Amino acid sequence: MSGKILEGRTALITGASRGIGAAIAGRFAAEGAHLILTARTVGGLEEVDDAIRGAGGAKATLVPADLLDMDQIDRIAAAVYERFGKLDVLVGNAGTLGILSPVGHVDPKIWDETMALNVTVNYRLIRAFDSLLRLSDAGRAIFVSSGAARSAKPYWGPYSASKAALESLVRTYAGEVSKTNIRVNLVNPGGVRTAMRAQAFPGEDPMTLVTPQDVTDVFVQLAALDCTSHGATLNAQ
Repeated sequence: MSGKILEGRTALITGASRGIGAAIAGRFAAEGAHLILTARTVGGLEEVDDAIRGAGGAKATLVPADLLDMDQIDRIAAAVYERFGKLDVLVGNAGTLGILSPVGHVDPKIWDETMALNVTVNYRLIRAFDSLLRLSDAGRAIFVSSGAARSAKPYWGPYSASKAALESLVRTYAGEVSKTNIRVNLVNPGGVRTAMRAQAFPGEDPMTLVTPQDVTDVFVQLAALDCTSHGATLNAQ
């Protein structure tokens, strides 16, 4: 035994080309997982893969995709089944801030895109990968939420509403699979030094925030074979 927590496990991470997704990828690789990484930018995925291999990890499976073309999610799931026969860990990390604006001023296109990426894409991931997670001896599904799901701050309407909907969706799914080997949870990373955080708080000193690497412990905990948490929202800080 190598002592690595995720040795031999296959994990798919969305939004994996930068920020928290890239940090989770690096940490999972260090713990022995084989990674399936998806994001829109090929270059970003390649940089993450190079960093993982430079640190001694195995080459990841890179899947450039715009998940808003949701039929791609079904095709990815079919390819994962054909190659691996199952999926052990699903991390739904891809998301967007949308826009900070009074609700009455939000452009309908931005509203729809925010709800689509933050909620509907994750529903489609559940729909596509539920059967593959059931084929694992210990399927794990982890979704990235936010404190905005409960704070309902003024001007954060699209993001707050989408994260609240995501939490309701994920808790519902958790209840539906409670008698299986799947464990389903949410993570609230808190304030992290990412591009999305800089977009939301442009005047903030990023050096006052933790790095994406600093919030990866909880993801490893929730992906592990011995995870017992289910239907919970865990704070990464």
